[in-house]
Amino acid sequence: MAGRFRLDAIVSAIVTVHPHEIPALLHSSSCFFFILSAYFVVLPLRDEGAISLGLSKLPGLFVGSLFLTLIAAPVSTLIFSLPNLSKSKALVIIHRFFSLSLVLCFLLWRASPTESMPYNTKDAVDSASDLTKDPKVGMDGANPAPGWDNHGWFYISVRVGFFLWVALLNLVAISSTWARIIDVMDSESGARLFGFVGAGATLGQLFGSVFAAATAWMGPYLLLFAALLMEFAAQSSKGITRDTSQSSEEMSPLRKTDDDHQIEGRQEASSQKVCSPKVVTPKSPIATTRPQLWAILDGMKLILASPYLMLVSLFLWLGAVISSFFYFQKVNIIATTIKSSIGRRKLFAQINSFIAVFILIGQLTLTGRILTLAGVTVAISASPFVALGNLVAIAIWPTWVSVAVSETVRKVTTYVVTRPGRELLFTVVSQDEKYKAKVCIDVIVQRLGDAAAAGLFELLTIALGGQTSTASLYALPVCLIWIVTAFFLGRRQEQLAKFQVGSSS
Repeated sequence: MAGRFRLDAIVSAIVTVHPHEIPALLHSSSCFFFILSAYFVVLPLRDEGAISLGLSKLPGLFVGSLFLTLIAAPVSTLIFSLPNLSKSKALVIIHRFFSLSLVLCFLLWRASPTESMPYNTKDAVDSASDLTKDPKVGMDGANPAPGWDNHGWFYISVRVGFFLWVALLNLVAISSTWARIIDVMDSESGARLFGFVGAGATLGQLFGSVFAAATAWMGPYLLLFAALLMEFAAQSSKGITRDTSQSSEEMSPLRKTDDDHQIEGRQEASSQKVCSPKVVTPKSPIATTRPQLWAILDGMKLILASPYLMLVSLFLWLGAVISSFFYFQKVNIIATTIKSSIGRRKLFAQINSFIAVFILIGQLTLTGRILTLAGVTVAISASPFVALGNLVAIAIWPTWVSVAVSETVRKVTTYVVTRPGRELLFTVVSQDEKYKAKVCIDVIVQRLGDAAAAGLFELLTIALGGQTSTASLYALPVCLIWIVTAFFLGRRQEQLAKFQVGSSS
């Protein structure tokens, strides 16, 4: 008991939190810690497998990831729509499913040949170095690495499947967990606590990366450790609940939770009578009136029926386009300025470690204060403005120093300010929209943005004759639209939040 009081005191010293909020806060943060740890533990193994298939196959893997997410997002919506399954249990099932799937991936990886032909990862890395010396290699369809023809169908299937599955784990597990958190917390508590929740994810990234580097010799056995971490995430997610023992004044209930399941229809009907259609996003009655199979499409239908969610989707899509475009530009600049393959890997590792430290500090000290004082509009507008400056900077100074500085500023701003603000956008929508529409937006829109950026960058590369140093300037109009969208979306969220508080008081 004394240990619990000390833990509560430590948390209260870091973030402004009410006593009844601490259990859900700790479970939310620890859940993200385990998810991100699992992801970064298996990430090097995924990349190694992808490289062994040939660098020219990577764009195809990203396209395959898009198609897989188009299937997975509606399926996760169906799980959250099952009438006899609480949202908390549904989240546990999703995490446990990924845990068991990692065990299956381990068995398949062990069953597949490690070297079906006289080729290994070192050859792929050497070929990657050759690619930077001649940028045209691999751009016209030629494969600098031996590629698919040098491996059997089982080897290829396991590596391709694992690459796609890890990408799916990252998107679906994180989005589903955020959906549960924003259902437990409201806009006011989220502004105070989302930074601490994000800090758990950042710590998971650091732990997973360091552990994977120190135990690289374990190879596919890391998959079993990652499976254990996902089971820990499933156990932690059970504690992401609202403490209903508190008084109504202290809790300030603004939304329905799992305990409101049986009176959900009456609440929705009454709320639609009281609320203006212009302010409240649409409720979905289909969960109880349609066959369960139709619930797969609920997420998409909710998005198309709500102007607010359409605006959220546009904001996330524009952000994904700019982020992926900057990634392609960053890789091209580093590939042409740093010829050594080892040097590039060291630079990426140093940048990521440097960024993670700043993100962690910012999430623990600044996020809550910025969201509380400045509001959602400033938070979600910060990244578009930073992106605008970064695109201009790397066009004028296409050096690795410019890339390192831009990447640091971009990621710190995103994860300290904009990402928590982005999650606040969903605290003012209905429960159906949180669990169904949000997963579709986070997963599908993100992949669509990546694909659009890849197509745009490839067209610019062809149009500019391979000279991509100024390609970022062509993304400035998209960035300006992103800024305008962020402003109007932030204002709209603040209006909905005020109306929500007024209607509940």
